[in-house]
Amino acid sequence: MKRVEGTTDVRLIECVSPVKNKWRIRWDVIQKDDGSASYMEKEFIHKPSEEEIRSTIVSWYNKQTDMAILSGFVWKDMQVWLSQENQFNYKAAYDMAVQTGGKNLPITFKFGTDDEPCYYEFNTMDEFTDFYTKALSYIQQTLAEGWSKKAMFEPMKYKIE
Repeated sequence: MKRVEGTTDVRLIECVSPVKNKWRIRWDVIQKDDGSASYMEKEFIHKPSEEEIRSTIVSWYNKQTDMAILSGFVWKDMQVWLSQENQFNYKAAYDMAVQTGGKNLPITFKFGTDDEPCYYEFNTMDEFTDFYTKALSYIQQTLAEGWSKKAMFEPMKYKIE
């Protein structure tokens, strides 16, 4: 699987070598300003079934969504890694803060990257609420965008007559 440069009218499924029975499927076609396009492409050594095509494309969008959730959220100019473990830790700390009226504050989290860590101390419920609600909103928005992209998959565009 790789991103390829080409034209916007690229075939979404194509037999590129009838002798070797090589097929390529393409998706996520993005038109550029100059009229060209980039798209994802995967080669098969057989004609892919409808299920193989669907599975390949949906899995790719799922991975893109997961990566965007993991590393795409920025709060106060700091990258925040939203791994499952970090999400759990943020939720547990936030729930405790809500339940205790903020008595567990201040609390410090490490943001940024391993190479450039940023340690942030939450001192108030307002500040912690701002962070937590924005993180949740980002996750929900990213999931919705991923669902939308997967919903645009049209199996009929991959039919060979």
